Amino acid sequence: MLAVYFHMKLQTFTVLILAALAPFFCSAANPRMAKNFDDDWLFLKSDAADAQQVHFDDSSWRKLNLPHDWSIEGPFAETNSTRGSGGFLPAGTGWYRKHFTLPNSDADKKVFIQFEGVMANSDVWINGFHLGHRPNGYVELNYNLTGHLNFGGDNVIAVRCDNSLQPASRFYCGAGIYRHVRLVVTDPIHFAQNGIFVSTPEVSETQATVRVQCEVTNESDSAQGVFAGFSILDSLGKIAGSGETVTQTIEPHETKRIEQSITIKNPQRWDLEKPALYRAAVALNAGLNGPTSHSMTKLLDEQTNTFGIREFHFDADTGFWLNGKNFKVKGVCLHADGGAFGMAVPDSIWEDRLRTLKALGVNAIRTAHNPPSPEFLDLCDRLGFLVMDEMFDCWTISKSGLDGVKLQDYHLYFNDWSKIDTADIVRRDRNHPSIILYSAGNEIHDTPNASLAKGILAGLIDVFHTNDPTRPVTQALFRPNASHDYDDGLADMLDVIGQNYREKEILAAHEQKPSRKIIGTETTHSREQWVAMRDHPPYAGQFIWTGVDYWGESRRWPLVAHGSGLLDRTGASRPVAFERQSWWSDKPMVYMARRVARNDAMPTDPGYAGDELYSMVLFSDWTPKNLQPHNENVEVYSNCKTVELFLNGKSLGAKEIHADASPRNWMVSFVPGTLKAVARNEKDKVVATEELKTAGAPAKIVLSTETATLSPGFEKVAIVRAKITDKRGIEIPLANDLVSFRISGPGEIAAVDNANNLSHELFQTNERHAFHGECVAFVRATNYGGGIKVKATAPDLAGDSIVIKTAK
Repeated sequence: MLAVYFHMKLQTFTVLILAALAPFFCSAANPRMAKNFDDDWLFLKSDAADAQQVHFDDSSWRKLNLPHDWSIEGPFAETNSTRGSGGFLPAGTGWYRKHFTLPNSDADKKVFIQFEGVMANSDVWINGFHLGHRPNGYVELNYNLTGHLNFGGDNVIAVRCDNSLQPASRFYCGAGIYRHVRLVVTDPIHFAQNGIFVSTPEVSETQATVRVQCEVTNESDSAQGVFAGFSILDSLGKIAGSGETVTQTIEPHETKRIEQSITIKNPQRWDLEKPALYRAAVALNAGLNGPTSHSMTKLLDEQTNTFGIREFHFDADTGFWLNGKNFKVKGVCLHADGGAFGMAVPDSIWEDRLRTLKALGVNAIRTAHNPPSPEFLDLCDRLGFLVMDEMFDCWTISKSGLDGVKLQDYHLYFNDWSKIDTADIVRRDRNHPSIILYSAGNEIHDTPNASLAKGILAGLIDVFHTNDPTRPVTQALFRPNASHDYDDGLADMLDVIGQNYREKEILAAHEQKPSRKIIGTETTHSREQWVAMRDHPPYAGQFIWTGVDYWGESRRWPLVAHGSGLLDRTGASRPVAFERQSWWSDKPMVYMARRVARNDAMPTDPGYAGDELYSMVLFSDWTPKNLQPHNENVEVYSNCKTVELFLNGKSLGAKEIHADASPRNWMVSFVPGTLKAVARNEKDKVVATEELKTAGAPAKIVLSTETATLSPGFEKVAIVRAKITDKRGIEIPLANDLVSFRISGPGEIAAVDNANNLSHELFQTNERHAFHGECVAFVRATNYGGGIKVKATAPDLAGDSIVIKTAK
């Protein structure tokens, strides 16, 4: 069904673009075919001799569709070679094979295969011919299949992935073909892969210049005269501007750049509140008589690229500016995994997370510490997030895992591949309006050797700027005063200086040299670091560690995930997220939590959610373990002028907002009942309230989802949350019942999970223990027509069910 859906969407989009480009060519036949290649693969979770050969017997291999991360399937084990760095999940070698046919009519075309991401150390073959090897699992792979295909007969793509050399990272990376795959068929004369670059060198409220640069490759054996037609389409699909180039001759096996600048009147500028998107549609035409003789032309290739019209810059005195507005970059760091889905994350999981983060006041994402999927960047474009696109977690010197073991990571391949990988990612990502920074690396251990590090950084900056001269380059500096980055010139090679933590050091570096543009590339959740950014105009912004919990970076078994997120693995907000919201959001809000002493939040406690540095000591309930009289430290987060606290209707007093951003605290003598916070702004107007109630005995399961309608396909899943409550619907915070999920109708349970970073339960099943009173089932539609009924049951509790509609 996914292939059918993709084909239908592609047809609709092609019709729209061909209509826009109709003035530039005679034939409306689409010369470029991009086919979703995710379905009907075969998989073997072990090594196999000669599995690249066409006639290898793969009849016993597992059938599956991509994207696929086999490491997340488990099991967790303390003896797994990934150790705590990789979340104690398995590693090793895996093989994928796919049989396919191509029509004889494509025999004179060029055929390419594109892998968005293969983890890791991949080798790819077509019909036994080795196409290439690539160590980096985060980069896009593009291979030319031309000359190795059997048109009208069976063809076999074989992929070997090997991450058996472990530990290979400080955090979970997954295993397998975990992103999408496409087959692309073109004319021999075509646009180069990621060869179209759209930029907006001049932007104002009344007018913008859009520059479209195209690389054209002639893979034929004869010269060809070509010209290009350009159309800029606005968000409604209307043509906002157009143009065409004069004829140029491209010699055999030559690549040539052609470009056009187009003026757009009264542009819809991309910003965080209204992230307006345009599309640049480009038609490549053959015709020696020039663009005015359209009857003599032939369409060779056509492509579209989404982009945004905006102007941004960093200023040394005032920080970050977007379209003439100066504001703080309020960012979070995100790893690439998606909880129960590992590295093979559906778009809807990221969309749910990003929307939740945006409601908390987050406006920026740092892709820590590797490039994300293109679909993730599409979401940031569409939802209105700024992005720091990061390349590497190491250069030539390896780091150590949390257990002190030296990592077998990218440093082994850096000298051979880093510039190639950087160029490929920049060319892939440079049309995304969300990206405001490229990062050359995170906490790089080469920097104490200044001559080594400066030579590497100069080379990387050159690659960034050559492939995209419109964006600044930063680096997440690691203890720069210890490695003398501010003294030896390394920091000043960067367009924007980034530093992890130690906000006083980076502010001192700016004071020492006021021309420096600065940003906090990684900070803690602490109030002090937020206030330092808030109160210093040159400090452009910060990215807190982290936005969402992630697998790995564990100091010890049985902890398998890192609990530093504003959101837990299921996408639910932690209490600390609302403290951040009180600082970063303009929408009136109030939130209460009980602050528990760290010694009372041990790993065996369902309230515990992290490690030694990030243990969860905030509980958003009024049902403590001890129901006898005692004192509770109630912490209230609010951006409102005053907050008044009530216990069972009796006022406990009102408190004003604190200039230092600290929370408002009440020491409350516990009595069962209702705790209520009332927030007011000017003229004593109530603008927000929050209630916590003491729960009774566990009585039932309550299901909920924000997804009313679900379409078939990998990218769409519904998050169905199951809460254990008393008979009044008040959640039981310590409930850990085993909840079983059942599906009827055109759907399936894609995975189950909870927020417990100590749990070793598997995800590809239909039951999960509640943690802190909750667990989730991720539901996918397998078809459309009718509804998907999800039912949840547990012993001694009343069950619940909900229905999710399906549609195309």
